[in-house]
Amino acid sequence: MTWSYFTLYLITIFMMDNNTSEKLFSEGLVSEASFKRIKLAAAAGIVSVFWEIKLLLYLGVLLLSGGLGILVYKHINTIGHNVILIFLILVTAGCFAYCFRFKKPFSVSKVDAPNVFFDYLLLLACLLFLTIIAYLQFQYNFFGNRFGLAGFIPMTVLFLAAYYFDHIGILCMAITNLAAWMGITVTPFEILKENDFNSTAVILTGLVLGVLLILIGLLSNKINFKKHFQFTYTNFGMHILFICCIAAMFQFEQFYFLWFLLQLGIAIYFYIRAKTERSFYFLLVLSLYTYFSLGFVVIRLLALFNWNDLGPVYLGLIYFIGSGIGLVLFLIRSNKKIKNL
Repeated sequence: MTWSYFTLYLITIFMMDNNTSEKLFSEGLVSEASFKRIKLAAAAGIVSVFWEIKLLLYLGVLLLSGGLGILVYKHINTIGHNVILIFLILVTAGCFAYCFRFKKPFSVSKVDAPNVFFDYLLLLACLLFLTIIAYLQFQYNFFGNRFGLAGFIPMTVLFLAAYYFDHIGILCMAITNLAAWMGITVTPFEILKENDFNSTAVILTGLVLGVLLILIGLLSNKINFKKHFQFTYTNFGMHILFICCIAAMFQFEQFYFLWFLLQLGIAIYFYIRAKTERSFYFLLVLSLYTYFSLGFVVIRLLALFNWNDLGPVYLGLIYFIGSGIGLVLFLIRSNKKIKNL
């Protein structure tokens, strides 16, 4: 008789005896194929479903908030605006009340959630709060033409909630609202009406925002106030700086090389931080952005040649093939060096 693979695997795990499968195999109770599968499964260890469950819970919150939005949209004429608004306010207030009731005491260091549902109810409360603000503006024109105020209020609430309840997900939402608020404040009509995202003001504002976020992250770490938020601030600031530099290379074509030098300086800064903090993620991000910008510079230089000749085309192809291989080798070697630091 041959035992099932799943049963034998459970026996091996729960008895905590590495020789169990060998004994069963030597006695002829396990086939060679099943024995090999058991060894491979046991070598992999116990699999945690923690992140899978968290992903499903986050997805459930997003689906719930999205479903409420669809419900409002389809039945707006039947239910009525006031009823919908009161319902959203009550649900949001209930979620916030639960979070205030069961939260742990505030601390400048990291505070874990009191239970598994706390983070998701807080996320739902903040999402519904944003829905209420948007609903008030869209239906009742509550803020009028003061678009900056309509963005400033939810941004402030999100930052307060992120720090008070120690929630990195809410902090990401707050930083996103900060970026939107700064863009709307600087050029409200270009963004909201003309969709002019190539505006010089938007690019310069993005550079200021990127530097500001990085400084806030450094300050948080230095004064030991929610220092675990530093990576989130730095991550947003890094991407914003690189994206703004690339956008400026296209927007200010006459001075594209100066913007490339600026991005190169930013890349050097994050390369030093990557080595200091042993962060391969920083290294990967700066390498990809720099590779893209360098490709832009190479194309601009090749454009100076006569494109009626196929020489520049071949040179471009050779560059991208060679540089792609070089980038992969650089990342592999750098990853090994970072691990050995």
